[in-house]
Amino acid sequence: MKFKINPRTSDIVLTIYVVLTLFYRIKFENEAGVTALQSLVIGLCLVAMPWSLIKLKVLNPNWFGLFNPKIPKS
Repeated sequence: MKFKINPRTSDIVLTIYVVLTLFYRIKFENEAGVTALQSLVIGLCLVAMPWSLIKLKVLNPNWFGLFNPKIPKS
């Protein structure tokens, strides 16, 4: 049995994650005096976690319906 999160909850979780990681990268990296290369490595590590959860189908984002194909009315 795989653990799956529904699309709406996945969208909310990913949005909160992105906002918190951006806050971390802007505020704390600035205070710590992190170099550009270190910031890039931190960013890649922070992106790897949700990417892997999406690939494992634990998170199923719907991207708030932005990329749904529109069906023309006949």
